[in-house]
Amino acid sequence: MFREAVDSPVPKADLDRFVPLGYYPIDDTYRTPAALAPLSDAESPAFEMPTSTGQRRQMRKAGKLKFTLHGQTYTLTAFVTAEDAARRRLFVPFRDLTAGLETYASGRYLDLDRTPTGLYDIDFNTAYQPYCYYDVKYDCPIPPAENRLTVPIRAGERMRHQ
Repeated sequence: MFREAVDSPVPKADLDRFVPLGYYPIDDTYRTPAALAPLSDAESPAFEMPTSTGQRRQMRKAGKLKFTLHGQTYTLTAFVTAEDAARRRLFVPFRDLTAGLETYASGRYLDLDRTPTGLYDIDFNTAYQPYCYYDVKYDCPIPPAENRLTVPIRAGERMRHQ
């Protein structure tokens, strides 16, 4: 995908040496229902989320996703860009115990399409590394402390093997 894409995050000079993306084996135990406790715009004013380049992105908290994984209950804060008034797409940056060892040190991302019911299917098998993993010139939001999971999430994209 990244080897031939015009908008590839892999620097052109590195494309010849590009190793295919690495993924954990699909594991359905990392797919779980979640309920969003939403926040209104009044409850969640726009704020500046720090990024990998020191820039700041205008974001809003959309709410907290509560879910159970391997018998334990967790929450992750979902975000929307400040200009997305309809809140169509939820952005869920997270960091877990694989960060820096098996996955990108800053964390990984999930994207969820907004549902009218507030019920979601979190599938960590779709977790992906930010573009800044491939090239430091990309400006990637840093998962906030509130989205640090105290367990390893061995699902989704992982560091590629050289």
